[in-house]
Amino acid sequence: MKIEELKEFIPTAVYTLLEDEPFDTFRPSQFKAVQAGLFEDKNILVCTPTGSGKTYVAELGFLDTILRGGKKALYIVPLKALANEKHTEFIKKYGNKIKIAKSLGDKDATDAHLAKYDLIITTSEKLDSLMRHHTPWLTDIGCVVIDEIHLLNDTGRGPTLEIVITMLRTLIPNIKLIGLSATIGNPQELADWLEAELVVDSWRPTELHKGIYLDGKVEFFDTKTNEGKHPSLCQK
Repeated sequence: MKIEELKEFIPTAVYTLLEDEPFDTFRPSQFKAVQAGLFEDKNILVCTPTGSGKTYVAELGFLDTILRGGKKALYIVPLKALANEKHTEFIKKYGNKIKIAKSLGDKDATDAHLAKYDLIITTSEKLDSLMRHHTPWLTDIGCVVIDEIHLLNDTGRGPTLEIVITMLRTLIPNIKLIGLSATIGNPQELADWLEAELVVDSWRPTELHKGIYLDGKVEFFDTKTNEGKHPSLCQK
């Protein structure tokens, strides 16, 4: 879908940024997210394969909140290494348009200096600490992206992530949530809990081939029928 065909559904501040991008079409997940109400302040849960464009849906969402809504945005990731990666990536892409920071340090600190930033990248554990310390700038948040949201089912990180999502929804009733995952077994159930519009799509940038390896050979299967496509056998 050509981006220009959705111009009437995209806020001007965001569309201006899209005009500078090196592409002129949306991937299926991005098109569906716009249709689902990404720019209408609706909660969105995106469940699509790796490489299908989920992160860009989140970017459009937090840019809309910051540039049009005048609010802050949080980007929650499960690991500090991923937070550092996203911080570097977003600084490169949007550092001249919005103020971007990360909050990963002392869990007993309120990080008051972050009040002047637009986008804050953090982990669920650090966010839990910020909330328990009643950090003032948290009430200025308008959008929260939860990357790898399927970790709600993780015995280690899941409980903390569930708590911070619940606390945020209580603290800021009109907050916009954007959940991202490639591996959710019960997407509709999670979407219902988040009160979110579900975006599901199977498109991926490269075709996925399934097969069975045995005795030095791989027999690939038709992904539609799950039947073997003999003689599609590859020697080791």
